[in-house]
Amino acid sequence: MDDGVPRVPEQRRPGSSAEPGALRFSLLGPVRAWRGEEPLTTGSPQQRALLAALLLREGRTATAGELIDALWGEDPPSQALAAVRTYASRLRKALDSGVLVSESGGYAIRSLGEGALDLAVAQDLAAEAEKARHTGDLCRARAVLGRALTLWDGEALAGVPGPYAEAQRVRLEEWRLQLLESRLDMDLEQGCHAEAVSELTALTAAHPLRERLRELLMLALYRSGRQAEALAVYADTRRLLAEELGVDPRSGLRDLQQRILQADPALAEPSAPVAEPASAPVRPAQLPATVPDFTGRTAFVTELGEVLASAEGRVMAVSALAGIGGVGKTTLAVHVAHQARSSFPDGQLYVDLQGAGARATEPEAVLGSFLRALGTADSAIPDSLEERSALYRSVLDGRRILVLLDNARDAAQIRPLLPGTAGCAALITSRVRMVDLAGAHLVDLDVMSPDEALALFTRIVGEERVAAEREAALDVVAACGFLPLAIRIAASRLAARRTWTVSVLAAKLADERRRLDELQAGDLAVKATFELGYGALEPAQARAFRLLGLADGPDLSLAAAAAVLDLPLEDTEDLLESLVDTSLLESAAPGRYRYHDLVRLYARACAERDEQPPGERDAAMSRLLDFYLATAAGVYAIERPGDRLVDHLERTRYPGLAFASPHTAQDWLYAEANCLMASVRQSVGTSTLRRAVDLLWATKDLAESGANARGYEVAALAVRQAAREARDARAEGRARTALTNVHLVAGRFREADEEAQQAMALAAEAQDPLPSCWAPNDRGIIAIYENRHADGERYLQQAIDNFRADGNDVGEASALCNLSRIQVAMGRTSSAIDLAQQGIDIYDRMGLTLRLANGRYALGIALTQARQLPEALDQLTEALSLFHDNRQPLWEGVTHFRIAEVHLAAQRPTLAASHAEQAIALRGIGGEWRRGTVLTVLGRALAAIGQSDRAKACWLEALSIYEQLGSPEADEVRGLLAPAAAA
Repeated sequence: MDDGVPRVPEQRRPGSSAEPGALRFSLLGPVRAWRGEEPLTTGSPQQRALLAALLLREGRTATAGELIDALWGEDPPSQALAAVRTYASRLRKALDSGVLVSESGGYAIRSLGEGALDLAVAQDLAAEAEKARHTGDLCRARAVLGRALTLWDGEALAGVPGPYAEAQRVRLEEWRLQLLESRLDMDLEQGCHAEAVSELTALTAAHPLRERLRELLMLALYRSGRQAEALAVYADTRRLLAEELGVDPRSGLRDLQQRILQADPALAEPSAPVAEPASAPVRPAQLPATVPDFTGRTAFVTELGEVLASAEGRVMAVSALAGIGGVGKTTLAVHVAHQARSSFPDGQLYVDLQGAGARATEPEAVLGSFLRALGTADSAIPDSLEERSALYRSVLDGRRILVLLDNARDAAQIRPLLPGTAGCAALITSRVRMVDLAGAHLVDLDVMSPDEALALFTRIVGEERVAAEREAALDVVAACGFLPLAIRIAASRLAARRTWTVSVLAAKLADERRRLDELQAGDLAVKATFELGYGALEPAQARAFRLLGLADGPDLSLAAAAAVLDLPLEDTEDLLESLVDTSLLESAAPGRYRYHDLVRLYARACAERDEQPPGERDAAMSRLLDFYLATAAGVYAIERPGDRLVDHLERTRYPGLAFASPHTAQDWLYAEANCLMASVRQSVGTSTLRRAVDLLWATKDLAESGANARGYEVAALAVRQAAREARDARAEGRARTALTNVHLVAGRFREADEEAQQAMALAAEAQDPLPSCWAPNDRGIIAIYENRHADGERYLQQAIDNFRADGNDVGEASALCNLSRIQVAMGRTSSAIDLAQQGIDIYDRMGLTLRLANGRYALGIALTQARQLPEALDQLTEALSLFHDNRQPLWEGVTHFRIAEVHLAAQRPTLAASHAEQAIALRGIGGEWRRGTVLTVLGRALAAIGQSDRAKACWLEALSIYEQLGSPEADEVRGLLAPAAAA
């Protein structure tokens, strides 16, 4: 028999599949057969061994002697030949006619359809993946190799006896591991190191002497920022090899250890570009159009052009233009970039970084956009800034690309976006000088000279009109402060009005009371230029321009804008699109609008000056707050039917949106998160304060999910301060309860308890049922974490009583589940299980999903304590699925941690380590304290699978966290480290 990895190429062409109703066979698991979807009987283990041996012969004939050797080896029974014939006869009857044939005293399986054998499918997919990888198409190679690996259903040839089956089992398992190592290697090449750690931890436990897996784990840990653990893996491996085999690690592993110790920069990047290949490299051409009437700036154009032209011989050419708003930085940069295109044949990238606004574009988002533009598939783009930046530099390596970073906030924002490779260049515009950007060529752009300004004005208006009124034209450009943007707006208005003379325009500008001295410097010069465009608006347009600029959010949806203007959607859209046409408003995305930051300031100045009656400004923002609160309350009600929290919120006069499904409701909540928090911060005045704090309550998922926790905290702090100053006990109590939740999520338990304690006192003063219920519930949770079980029991019983008095069944269920956890900590497992089940029964009755996940989570903890481990695992797995469906990654993380505890208790340390790794990747409720608990459990699991050095590294990190927090868990970790140190 052939002792190589079996090949069956003629049984399946790549990309084909078995016909419906055709025979199909499985070898990569139990040996099975189907006709279409109908399973066929394959008989006794020896009969299955005969079938497997024939399938592995690739259609060639196997003699009777070969089959006897395959089934029984050197000790066949006396009736072996008769048995072989019997097995063959039975298989022939079970299979289609002509499939199992007798030939030359032996047997063969012939005439199989395409894709009939899973092994053949796996072979073809592996070959396809290797070809894709060879051509540089890592995305496709990973996907195809993943499909090949999914064909395994446990151990190959499972349960099949005989020496041949055993030999093939070993070889097929080795082949599977080689494919897995290849896929994991590509995972790391594509920056997916954090995700790979969990799988590699489990694999190294299952195959402790396989050095390639250890090498991949070290690299994945190092790229995840876990250098100590990476080095601990090497120490574990060296010790294990010495004990088991009496050898040292191979050179590849030793070299990797040295590179990690030396912090080799090359290790921080994928070893190869991961962009999806095409027949020709992706060549982005993102530069905005240059203006046809570009004028002046000759010295700057020459200077910048020379710097960019030198990029080919330098590591990187960086030029940074600085100047006030409206001075023409973007226009100059775009013009220079277009002139330099021939020096960058591989493309040009462009982004507006929104640096002058309240919310600058995050580098992570820009890198994602750039990587997609360079041909990288979404699935290959990692999550973290560091990983994206490393991948970006790798993709740019060997290419000559110009990157134009427009409107940057500061050097920190643009550093991750710099190419860093020879032949590439970056051109930056910003209001601030990039003095802290090492190696950059700095250019300070001032206003135009009078001659340049007049030349620009002339090119737009026309030589004939300007020549006739040269003095008036000089007056116009002087009134514009020689700012290019102001000159362009003024000249465009004049060009569009043939009946006007230059003198008419000059007189209009001279009459602007808000211009005068302010026009000569700073942002006020830009404000004056916008006055020209604003003056040309119709009354309805002008009103929309003024009112929409009052909102603090980064942008506005069409529905939110309709609330501000108190107009139907259709009318609102018409107005907004007309403002876009005038360039006073930008269309950020379909259905979303935003102001340039300076235009927004100008719009607000117009509102203060022109909006009549003055109360209309407050009314517009009140409508926006109503819209957000009503819509958020609707989202909350969809996610938590029956929860009485929404009944205690302030009533709104303006309606919100309605949603057809929970998913669309969640989409709205997370899409509007920044706008919602901006509205809260903006609405801390006396008349809107209570609605502002209630908007926090209605959007509490933003804090609990971890997606917008920082923005939520800033808003809650602003509301608390305003409520305290207003002496509004109700608003302050609710704000403090919202802050309690923020601190809980972050693991700041002392601060959380202080806020909750004051919230309870304020709730009693204001007789407010919301914090009266939720603050003691939160204090009970805090007591769980701080091991104050008697206090926690008292607080949670108070919360249950208050929820019942309020008729809030959902809140009662939450407190019951939390009380269950107290009972677990106090050793009362029977009571804990009963309380958690009571909570689940309420959630089931109310038709809840997200809260049901919390109930199953609590029941899983109680069942773990009761050593009912299979049942605990079922509950926690269901909770994990529900948290995932409801976009609660922090709760996903903490549930993975609990599942790890179950597997550890069930003596399945490899699975425990895998789930603990996923908990680390997802983080979890409790911030750094939670990370410490996960690292402790991960260390226990690693110690159990023989990776003691890495376990020690985890415990040392956990100890450092606990000591910084002053947590009592530090003593437990010291106890774990003591035996490790002695060993």
